[in-house]
Amino acid sequence: MINKIMQPKPSEVPKGFYRVSIKGLILDETRKKFAVLLDGFENKGWWELPGGGLEWGESPQECLKREIHEEMGLTVTEVAPLPSYYLIGKNMRENWTLNLVFEIKVKDLNFTQSEECMGLRFISPEEVGSINAFRTVKELAALFDSAKHNQK
Repeated sequence: MINKIMQPKPSEVPKGFYRVSIKGLILDETRKKFAVLLDGFENKGWWELPGGGLEWGESPQECLKREIHEEMGLTVTEVAPLPSYYLIGKNMRENWTLNLVFEIKVKDLNFTQSEECMGLRFISPEEVGSINAFRTVKELAALFDSAKHNQK
C-alpha cells in the first residue's frame, strides 16, 4: 500500500545519474515513530534510515532483507509491495540518489552492533531536529503521516 508519495513535477527532477537506495521504514508499536540507526562507519555519529544500495538484478524486497541483515543482524519478515515514500536528493558525497522507502516488519529488534549500526532508536518526526540526521531522515520526517500507517 502506498502511504504517502512525494510526487515531484518533471521539471523538479534534475537530470543526472541516480544511485537507487532502498530504505526500510520500521515503525514502533504506536506507529508514530520510526527506526533510525547510528552510523559507526563512514559517517560516525549520524543517524540514518536502515537499508542501502540496490544491486543489479535484485528486487527492492531482496535488497532490504540483505541490507537490514548486514547492517543490524535483523531478520525482515515482511516488506510492503510498494514504497511508501520517494526521496530524491544528493547524498553526503554530492551524488544524486533516489531513495525508495518501504514499510517493513522485522522478527525482533535485538540488533547486532556493527560498523554500519552502532545504535538503534525510534524517533518521532518532531524529534529529528535534535539529532545529527541524514537528509533522508529529515525528508522522511517532513513527509511522515502516522495516520497513513495505522494498519497493522
